[in-house]
Amino acid sequence: MNKFLFGFLVVVTTALMGSSFTIGKIGLDYSSPLLLVALRFTIAGVIMAIVVKILKKPHPKTFGEWKWLVLIGSLQTAAVMGCIFIALRTITSGETSILTFTNPLLVVVIGTLVLQIRYRVQQWIGVLCGLFGVFITMGGHLDLKIGTVLGFLSAVAWACSTLIVKVHGYRFDTWVMTAYQMLFGGLILLVASFLLEEPFFEVNALSLVILGWLAIAASIVQFSIWFYLLQTGNPERTSAFLFLAPFFGTLTGWLLLDEPLSFALIFGGLLICLGIFLVNWRSKRELSRLPG
Repeated sequence: MNKFLFGFLVVVTTALMGSSFTIGKIGLDYSSPLLLVALRFTIAGVIMAIVVKILKKPHPKTFGEWKWLVLIGSLQTAAVMGCIFIALRTITSGETSILTFTNPLLVVVIGTLVLQIRYRVQQWIGVLCGLFGVFITMGGHLDLKIGTVLGFLSAVAWACSTLIVKVHGYRFDTWVMTAYQMLFGGLILLVASFLLEEPFFEVNALSLVILGWLAIAASIVQFSIWFYLLQTGNPERTSAFLFLAPFFGTLTGWLLLDEPLSFALIFGGLLICLGIFLVNWRSKRELSRLPG
């Protein structure tokens, strides 16, 4: 792929990832958090499920395969996004995005403890660098506000989902897995909304634009570009660019919500970005040893 096209698509998809935190926080003025994220992913999941059906993509044929899709949706969409949107009630969109995107660091920790995966020294340096960045971002002390805890739990759920996909993802077509994990996660969140909160959605032009942006641009378009980049480029090197998402989350929060850019937030965010880069980056020599 042309490097300029690659760079443009990387910026677009990570900007959409990051902006969803700020747009979602604005949307909380018109909707309860779980209902907003439930509508976002149910709509996106239904649209993508129709598309993969029309395109005749291979679907799971056994209950066991569908079970894994439900579990992935429960973690990747329901748990991750549910925690994020509730966290946005108490902390800034920048803080939430930075906490959420520590997930590549947690993949290394959980993968080692649970799956006995062996990682390189460079990756462990990245983990330590990133975790120190989280500490700095939180102001140099452990301020365990509910939003902070939920932001971190979203990263834990995302890391667990990533490892499940790493082990069982070969069973599914990428687009089918994306469609149904969003749909199942959205439906779970819809049930949770009616059980755990007093759901409301104020229908007006702005709230519908916000919902449309979250469901179409920040979900369908963003996922489509991201998976296209993963499939046409080197997955490890492409994943290293995820550090741009919290940057865009912090930037859009500053531009649209006047959220403060403190030194701790900026410096801690840069350390987390460096940590994620070290976890994902491989040298040319290492890449030349990879099969294919």
